[in-house]
Amino acid sequence: MKTTFGMTGIADYITLSNALLGTASIFFLILSVEELGSPYSSDLRTKFIWASMLCIFLSAIGDIIDGPVARKYSKKRLLGGSLDIMSDSLSFCVAPALMMFIMFGRWGEAAPLWTISLAIVGCWVIATGMLRLARFQYEEGSNLPYFNGLSSPGNAMILMSASGLIWLQPVMGIGPDLIDHGWCSTTCNKHPYFDFLILPVMFFSGVLMISDRRLSKLKGGLDMKLSILQMLLLLIGIVTALILTGLSDTALDSENLGRTGWLFFGSFLLCIYYVVKPQPPSVELDASEQ
Repeated sequence: MKTTFGMTGIADYITLSNALLGTASIFFLILSVEELGSPYSSDLRTKFIWASMLCIFLSAIGDIIDGPVARKYSKKRLLGGSLDIMSDSLSFCVAPALMMFIMFGRWGEAAPLWTISLAIVGCWVIATGMLRLARFQYEEGSNLPYFNGLSSPGNAMILMSASGLIWLQPVMGIGPDLIDHGWCSTTCNKHPYFDFLILPVMFFSGVLMISDRRLSKLKGGLDMKLSILQMLLLLIGIVTALILTGLSDTALDSENLGRTGWLFFGSFLLCIYYVVKPQPPSVELDASEQ
Protein backbone atom coordinates (compact mmCIF):
# COMPACT_ATOMS: atom_id res chain seq x y z
CA MET A 1 0.00 0.00 0.00
CA LYS A 2 1.30 3.44 -0.89
CA THR A 3 1.85 6.03 1.80
CA THR A 4 0.29 9.46 1.50
CA PHE A 5 3.62 10.97 0.50
CA GLY A 6 4.09 8.20 -2.05
CA MET A 7 0.83 9.24 -3.71
CA THR A 8 1.79 12.90 -4.09
CA GLY A 9 3.85 14.67 -6.73
CA ILE A 10 5.46 18.08 -7.21
CA ALA A 11 2.22 19.66 -8.38
CA ASP A 12 0.42 18.41 -5.27
CA TYR A 13 2.87 20.26 -3.05
CA ILE A 14 2.27 23.42 -5.08
CA THR A 15 -1.46 22.93 -4.52
CA LEU A 16 -0.89 22.46 -0.79
CA SER A 17 1.13 25.68 -0.77
CA ASN A 18 -1.80 27.42 -2.46
CA ALA A 19 -4.09 26.21 0.31
CA LEU A 20 -1.65 27.42 2.98
CA LEU A 21 -1.55 30.83 1.29
CA GLY A 22 -5.34 30.91 1.46
CA THR A 23 -5.12 30.06 5.15
CA ALA A 24 -2.54 32.81 5.68
CA SER A 25 -4.93 35.20 3.95
CA ILE A 26 -7.60 34.38 6.52
CA PHE A 27 -5.11 34.82 9.37
CA PHE A 28 -4.25 38.30 8.08
CA LEU A 29 -7.95 39.12 7.86
CA ILE A 30 -8.36 38.20 11.54
CA LEU A 31 -5.46 40.51 12.41
CA SER A 32 -7.06 43.32 10.38
CA VAL A 33 -10.25 43.45 12.46
CA GLU A 34 -8.80 45.81 15.06
CA GLU A 35 -7.44 48.14 12.37
CA LEU A 36 -10.80 48.25 10.60
CA GLY A 37 -12.61 49.46 13.72
CA SER A 38 -11.72 52.96 12.52
CA PRO A 39 -9.62 52.59 9.38
CA TYR A 40 -9.80 56.20 8.18
CA SER A 41 -9.43 57.95 11.55
CA SER A 42 -5.65 58.44 11.42
CA ASP A 43 -4.07 57.53 8.12
CA LEU A 44 -5.33 54.49 6.24
CA ARG A 45 -4.17 51.63 8.43
CA THR A 46 -5.08 48.55 6.44
CA LYS A 47 -1.78 46.73 5.97
CA PHE A 48 -3.23 43.35 6.94
CA ILE A 49 -5.92 43.64 4.26
CA TRP A 50 -3.30 44.16 1.56
CA ALA A 51 -1.22 41.30 2.97
CA SER A 52 -4.32 39.09 2.78
CA MET A 53 -4.88 40.12 -0.85
CA LEU A 54 -1.26 39.33 -1.67
CA CYS A 55 -1.66 35.80 -0.29
CA ILE A 56 -4.74 35.21 -2.46
CA PHE A 57 -2.91 36.59 -5.50
CA LEU A 58 0.11 34.33 -4.93
CA SER A 59 -2.25 31.38 -4.52
CA ALA A 60 -3.74 32.24 -7.93
CA ILE A 61 -0.24 32.19 -9.44
CA GLY A 62 0.33 28.77 -7.91
CA ASP A 63 -3.01 27.59 -9.29
CA ILE A 64 -1.90 28.64 -12.77
CA ILE A 65 1.38 26.72 -12.65
CA ASP A 66 0.38 23.54 -10.84
CA GLY A 67 -1.45 22.15 -13.89
CA PRO A 68 1.49 22.44 -16.31
CA VAL A 69 3.85 21.13 -13.62
CA ALA A 70 1.61 18.12 -13.08
CA ARG A 71 1.40 17.35 -16.79
CA LYS A 72 5.16 17.58 -17.22
CA TYR A 73 6.55 16.02 -14.05
CA SER A 74 3.81 13.93 -12.43
CA LYS A 75 3.14 10.56 -14.02
CA LYS A 76 0.10 9.99 -11.84
CA ARG A 77 -2.20 12.47 -10.16
CA LEU A 78 -3.81 10.33 -7.51
CA LEU A 79 -4.64 13.20 -5.16
CA GLY A 80 -4.36 16.25 -7.40
CA GLY A 81 -8.02 16.68 -8.36
CA SER A 82 -9.30 16.51 -4.80
CA LEU A 83 -6.52 18.75 -3.52
CA ASP A 84 -7.26 21.33 -6.22
CA ILE A 85 -10.92 21.60 -5.23
CA MET A 86 -10.15 21.92 -1.51
CA SER A 87 -7.38 24.44 -2.07
CA ASP A 88 -9.37 26.58 -4.50
CA SER A 89 -12.43 26.54 -2.24
CA LEU A 90 -10.33 27.96 0.56
CA SER A 91 -8.25 30.46 -1.41
CA PHE A 92 -10.75 31.70 -4.00
CA CYS A 93 -14.13 31.25 -2.29
CA VAL A 94 -13.86 31.42 1.51
CA ALA A 95 -10.95 33.88 1.78
CA PRO A 96 -12.33 36.50 -0.70
CA ALA A 97 -15.85 36.29 0.76
CA LEU A 98 -14.49 36.76 4.29
CA MET A 99 -12.34 39.63 3.05
CA MET A 100 -15.39 41.46 1.68
CA PHE A 101 -17.26 40.95 4.95
CA ILE A 102 -14.37 42.22 7.06
CA MET A 103 -13.46 45.16 4.82
CA PHE A 104 -16.99 46.48 4.43
CA GLY A 105 -18.66 45.23 7.61
CA ARG A 106 -18.50 48.66 9.33
CA TRP A 107 -17.65 47.01 12.64
CA GLY A 108 -20.06 47.90 15.45
CA GLU A 109 -21.94 50.51 13.43
CA ALA A 110 -23.76 48.88 10.53
CA ALA A 111 -27.50 48.41 10.56
CA PRO A 112 -28.55 44.74 10.79
CA LEU A 113 -29.85 44.88 7.21
CA TRP A 114 -26.38 45.75 5.89
CA THR A 115 -24.61 43.11 7.96
CA ILE A 116 -27.11 40.41 6.99
CA SER A 117 -26.99 41.39 3.31
CA LEU A 118 -23.18 41.28 3.29
CA ALA A 119 -23.21 37.90 5.01
CA ILE A 120 -25.74 36.51 2.51
CA VAL A 121 -23.76 37.56 -0.56
CA GLY A 122 -20.61 36.23 1.11
CA CYS A 123 -22.26 32.84 1.51
CA TRP A 124 -23.49 33.15 -2.09
CA VAL A 125 -19.92 33.61 -3.35
CA ILE A 126 -18.75 30.56 -1.38
CA ALA A 127 -21.63 28.35 -2.53
CA THR A 128 -21.42 29.33 -6.20
CA GLY A 129 -17.63 29.01 -6.10
CA MET A 130 -17.88 25.46 -4.78
CA LEU A 131 -20.43 24.60 -7.46
CA ARG A 132 -18.13 26.10 -10.09
CA LEU A 133 -15.21 23.99 -8.85
CA ALA A 134 -17.32 20.84 -8.85
CA ARG A 135 -18.37 21.53 -12.46
CA PHE A 136 -14.76 22.17 -13.45
CA GLN A 137 -13.76 18.81 -11.99
CA TYR A 138 -16.55 17.14 -13.96
CA GLU A 139 -15.55 18.83 -17.23
CA GLU A 140 -11.78 18.59 -16.77
CA GLY A 141 -11.35 15.85 -19.36
CA SER A 142 -13.43 17.55 -22.05
CA ASN A 143 -10.53 19.54 -23.60
CA LEU A 144 -12.84 22.47 -24.29
CA PRO A 145 -11.05 25.67 -25.42
CA TYR A 146 -13.11 27.69 -22.94
CA PHE A 147 -14.52 27.63 -19.42
CA ASN A 148 -18.22 27.28 -18.79
CA GLY A 149 -18.66 30.11 -16.31
CA LEU A 150 -16.17 32.33 -14.54
CA SER A 151 -13.32 30.42 -12.89
CA SER A 152 -12.90 30.75 -9.12
CA PRO A 153 -9.47 32.47 -9.43
CA GLY A 154 -11.07 34.90 -11.91
CA ASN A 155 -13.78 35.60 -9.35
CA ALA A 156 -11.10 36.36 -6.75
CA MET A 157 -9.41 38.78 -9.18
CA ILE A 158 -12.70 40.64 -9.70
CA LEU A 159 -13.43 40.89 -5.97
CA MET A 160 -9.92 42.05 -5.07
CA SER A 161 -9.87 44.65 -7.87
CA ALA A 162 -13.31 45.99 -6.98
CA SER A 163 -12.70 46.09 -3.24
CA GLY A 164 -9.34 47.82 -3.64
CA LEU A 165 -10.89 50.41 -5.94
CA ILE A 166 -13.85 51.09 -3.63
CA TRP A 167 -11.61 51.27 -0.56
CA LEU A 168 -9.14 53.74 -2.10
CA GLN A 169 -11.67 55.86 -4.02
CA PRO A 170 -11.93 58.49 -1.23
CA VAL A 171 -8.18 59.22 -1.49
CA MET A 172 -8.06 59.11 -5.30
CA GLY A 173 -9.28 62.68 -5.64
CA ILE A 174 -12.44 61.81 -7.58
CA GLY A 175 -16.03 61.26 -6.51
CA PRO A 176 -17.59 61.68 -3.07
CA ASP A 177 -15.54 61.85 0.10
CA LEU A 178 -15.95 59.59 3.13
CA ILE A 179 -19.37 59.56 4.78
CA ASP A 180 -20.79 58.44 8.09
CA HIS A 181 -24.10 56.76 8.76
CA GLY A 182 -25.82 59.76 10.31
CA TRP A 183 -27.98 57.64 12.60
CA CYS A 184 -25.38 56.47 15.16
CA SER A 185 -26.00 57.25 18.83
CA THR A 186 -22.28 57.95 19.20
CA THR A 187 -19.65 59.28 16.81
CA CYS A 188 -19.71 57.28 13.60
CA ASN A 189 -16.60 56.01 11.88
CA LYS A 190 -16.46 57.12 8.27
CA HIS A 191 -16.48 54.68 5.36
CA PRO A 192 -16.22 54.89 1.55
CA TYR A 193 -19.28 56.38 -0.09
CA PHE A 194 -19.52 53.61 -2.68
CA ASP A 195 -18.99 50.61 -0.40
CA PHE A 196 -22.58 49.51 -1.06
CA LEU A 197 -21.51 48.59 -4.60
CA ILE A 198 -19.66 45.57 -3.27
CA LEU A 199 -23.02 43.80 -2.85
CA PRO A 200 -23.95 43.70 -6.57
CA VAL A 201 -20.32 42.95 -7.51
CA MET A 202 -20.31 39.89 -5.24
CA PHE A 203 -23.75 38.79 -6.39
CA PHE A 204 -22.98 38.99 -10.11
CA SER A 205 -19.56 37.38 -9.71
CA GLY A 206 -21.34 34.42 -8.14
CA VAL A 207 -23.89 34.38 -10.97
CA LEU A 208 -21.06 34.32 -13.51
CA MET A 209 -19.41 31.33 -11.81
CA ILE A 210 -22.49 29.15 -12.20
CA SER A 211 -23.57 30.55 -15.56
CA ASP A 212 -23.12 28.83 -18.93
CA ARG A 213 -21.27 31.82 -20.38
CA ARG A 214 -18.23 30.67 -22.35
CA LEU A 215 -15.00 32.37 -21.27
CA SER A 216 -11.73 31.68 -23.06
CA LYS A 217 -8.90 29.85 -21.29
CA LEU A 218 -6.35 32.57 -22.14
CA LYS A 219 -3.74 30.36 -23.75
CA GLY A 220 -2.44 32.96 -26.21
CA GLY A 221 -3.09 36.05 -28.28
CA LEU A 222 -4.39 39.44 -27.17
CA ASP A 223 -6.55 38.00 -24.38
CA MET A 224 -3.50 36.37 -22.83
CA LYS A 225 -1.54 39.63 -22.97
CA LEU A 226 -4.41 41.56 -21.40
CA SER A 227 -4.71 38.94 -18.67
CA ILE A 228 -1.01 39.31 -17.84
CA LEU A 229 -1.44 43.10 -17.78
CA GLN A 230 -4.43 42.78 -15.45
CA MET A 231 -2.47 40.60 -13.03
CA LEU A 232 0.51 42.96 -13.13
CA LEU A 233 -1.69 45.97 -12.37
CA LEU A 234 -3.30 44.14 -9.46
CA LEU A 235 0.00 42.87 -8.09
CA ILE A 236 1.66 46.29 -8.27
CA GLY A 237 -1.41 47.86 -6.66
CA ILE A 238 -1.45 45.38 -3.78
CA VAL A 239 2.29 45.58 -3.10
CA THR A 240 2.33 49.38 -3.33
CA ALA A 241 -0.62 49.69 -0.94
CA LEU A 242 1.05 47.23 1.44
CA ILE A 243 4.28 49.24 1.43
CA LEU A 244 2.54 52.58 1.88
CA THR A 245 0.27 51.42 4.71
CA GLY A 246 2.48 49.08 6.67
CA LEU A 247 5.93 48.10 5.55
CA SER A 248 7.36 51.56 4.88
CA ASP A 249 8.93 53.55 7.73
CA THR A 250 7.95 56.80 6.06
CA ALA A 251 4.74 58.65 6.79
CA LEU A 252 1.74 57.67 4.74
CA ASP A 253 1.40 59.72 1.59
CA SER A 254 -2.32 59.77 0.78
CA GLU A 255 -1.62 61.22 -2.65
CA ASN A 256 0.55 58.25 -3.60
CA LEU A 257 -2.01 55.87 -2.13
CA GLY A 258 -4.64 57.57 -4.27
CA ARG A 259 -2.54 56.88 -7.36
CA THR A 260 -2.46 53.24 -6.30
CA GLY A 261 -6.23 53.19 -6.58
CA TRP A 262 -5.92 53.70 -10.33
CA LEU A 263 -4.04 50.41 -10.58
CA PHE A 264 -7.03 48.64 -9.04
CA PHE A 265 -9.29 50.57 -11.41
CA GLY A 266 -7.30 49.36 -14.43
CA SER A 267 -7.34 45.80 -13.13
CA PHE A 268 -11.11 45.94 -12.60
CA LEU A 269 -11.72 47.27 -16.13
CA LEU A 270 -9.69 44.44 -17.65
CA CYS A 271 -11.63 41.91 -15.56
CA ILE A 272 -14.90 43.37 -16.87
CA TYR A 273 -13.58 43.23 -20.43
CA TYR A 274 -12.79 39.53 -20.04
CA VAL A 275 -16.32 38.85 -18.83
CA VAL A 276 -18.25 40.90 -21.42
CA LYS A 277 -16.14 40.31 -24.54
CA PRO A 278 -17.69 38.09 -27.26
CA GLN A 279 -17.88 34.43 -26.33
CA PRO A 280 -15.75 31.87 -28.19
CA PRO A 281 -17.73 29.56 -30.50
CA SER A 282 -19.43 26.61 -28.89
CA VAL A 283 -17.85 23.18 -29.33
CA GLU A 284 -19.90 20.00 -29.43
CA LEU A 285 -18.45 17.26 -27.27
CA ASP A 286 -18.01 13.72 -28.46
CA ALA A 287 -19.92 11.08 -26.57
CA SER A 288 -16.65 9.88 -25.02
CA GLU A 289 -16.01 13.35 -23.54
CA GLN A 290 -19.43 13.89 -22.06
